[in-house]
Amino acid sequence: MCGRYVNAAATSDLVDEFDVEETLGVDLPPSYNIAPTDPVRVVMQRPPHDDEAGGRQLRTVRWGLVPSWSKDPSGGARMINARIETVTSKPAFKRAAAARRCLVPALGYYEWQKTDEGKVPHFLHDPDGAMLSFAGLYELWRDPAKADDDPDRWRWTCTIITQQADDLLGRIHDRNPVVVPPGLRAAWLDCSSGDVAVADRLLAEIPPARLEPYVVSSAVGNVRNDSPDLIAPVDGTTAAEPEQPSLLD
Repeated sequence: MCGRYVNAAATSDLVDEFDVEETLGVDLPPSYNIAPTDPVRVVMQRPPHDDEAGGRQLRTVRWGLVPSWSKDPSGGARMINARIETVTSKPAFKRAAAARRCLVPALGYYEWQKTDEGKVPHFLHDPDGAMLSFAGLYELWRDPAKADDDPDRWRWTCTIITQQADDLLGRIHDRNPVVVPPGLRAAWLDCSSGDVAVADRLLAEIPPARLEPYVVSSAVGNVRNDSPDLIAPVDGTTAAEPEQPSLLD
């Protein structure tokens, strides 16, 4: 599962980290509590098309995939995550897995561990503080209510792929985001073949995520809270909360 995450990087840092050639969409400030349906930054490799030159892009999209064939965009909130086990076969994700793969930059993400005292929030991140890139998919949905010349006629959305967690991560929650290592980022973004079997092969090559978790404040459970304090370690005995907003996986 991945239902809340952090991207504190400036646009210039993302451009450098991912060798971005073009930035598109509204610039976003750092966020320490990104929630479903929020606007997020993703990296994609676009082919030349109409007035688009194509190339490596950093683009602002909505978190929660809306397939191109959807009647309306309301279902996006239910598709913030795609399971690795079915992402290349499920109709909602199969076409995007073949032709519209992306990377979702993150400093880390939050997960809630169930305990006898309540649900305890953890922040999971790279042990060395390196930027993570979650395996993602993006889609374009055409709004039939908007005119052909309306620049907002296309809705861009994304989802994050999750997998079965193991070792330490699995003791916190049974799912975690698929983290694409730097050496596989270019291959993941290259959708030139349009073959869903390529996505299957790449997902099989990605090693398990090796992340470090620590307990953080229950304040992260409120989406209105957004500050660096949310990722500060706290005493685990004081972090439990009886209720946590439901997250999707």
